[in-house]
Amino acid sequence: MKTARAEYLDLGLIDYEQAWELQRSLFDGLLARKSEASKGNVESEEAPAEAEQAVACSTEVQATLNDAGYVLLCEHNPVYTLGKSGHKENILFTEQLLRQIGATFFHIDRGGDITFHGPGQVVGYPILDLEKLGIGLRDYIAALEQSVIDCVAEYGIKAGRMEGAAGVWIEEQGRPPRKICAIGVRSSRYVTMHGFALNVATDLRYFTYINPCGFVDRGVCSIESEVGHKVSIEEVKEKIINCLEKNLNVKIYKN
Repeated sequence: MKTARAEYLDLGLIDYEQAWELQRSLFDGLLARKSEASKGNVESEEAPAEAEQAVACSTEVQATLNDAGYVLLCEHNPVYTLGKSGHKENILFTEQLLRQIGATFFHIDRGGDITFHGPGQVVGYPILDLEKLGIGLRDYIAALEQSVIDCVAEYGIKAGRMEGAAGVWIEEQGRPPRKICAIGVRSSRYVTMHGFALNVATDLRYFTYINPCGFVDRGVCSIESEVGHKVSIEEVKEKIINCLEKNLNVKIYKN
């Protein structure tokens, strides 16, 4: 089997709502394409010779046979998002405070609780057909976590998983655990959306207005807060793409 491919789109700094609309469009398009392919498989069982001839004559079909979807990377203007099963008591801000700190709020359909996105944070939205990758949702989430673990390890940061808590964490004796990357995913018919938010140079003060991911006894951190010096966002994007390629066994390319 050939390695699946995914197109990489770097959206730069983009408002959350605009990125959400693009996500939804690509997600719906991938589901529609998958549905059409499923119908084609039924037709090919009835007339295999004709179906094989049609595929052979279409270079476009040949080129998309291994396409698994898209990987979007971006930064957002300050925004808080609450997952579908999140608890509003973990929101510590008021509408007035939101206006004062220049942030917005969205209640969305991913898993997880309340989190923050803002400048200095690499947000990843992989919109992928997991059947093309040959993995299930649990393995997919584990691959996202491992990609972040591998990425921050390149900066000398030892991070890992915590039982009962999604995302990527740093644990040290004598200090409360601190989260460096939040992960929240939604899937339908094995097509994913939403993803991860890796703190690189994020203003961590924004997290004081929430109980991040529903926890009151754990902190947050960033790559820069851990290493003590400036880190290039573009460099982190390049590293995380390489780690995603390895852990998802997918070729991520730019058009």
